[in-house]
Amino acid sequence: RRPMSVKHLDHINLSTSNLDVTCDWYGRVFGFEEVERGVWNGIPWRIIRSGEAMLCLYEKAGFSLPSSDERQETGALGINHFALRIEDVDTWKEKVASEDVNLWHGPIDYPASTSWYVNDPAGYEVEVVHWNGDRVSF
Repeated sequence: RRPMSVKHLDHINLSTSNLDVTCDWYGRVFGFEEVERGVWNGIPWRIIRSGEAMLCLYEKAGFSLPSSDERQETGALGINHFALRIEDVDTWKEKVASEDVNLWHGPIDYPASTSWYVNDPAGYEVEVVHWNGDRVSF
């Protein structure tokens, strides 16, 4: 019997308080484009894609993301961050300088990669990763 194997992470499903602002930010900063939209139980959603990375975003107007400190205090689980892999560091640095990018940590040089940490408009932490030679290695 052959073991199960995952090809790659397909998408991440996130809630945001302002769908337009969040989709616009991911488009300007990372080149995401809308590929699908709809309404589910009265809640608007969109799927955006850049390369093979996809985000499914649901609008929850009036909601806010608890901080990591708030999650720690209440014992709530949550995503600490998710990572987007980039190929071009120079373009990334230009985006940080020219767009509304809250770069709060980095660059951090790891043995085989470099990472920067930013927050999107909803407050999610996004790790931006560039692998040395554009090759994942450990």
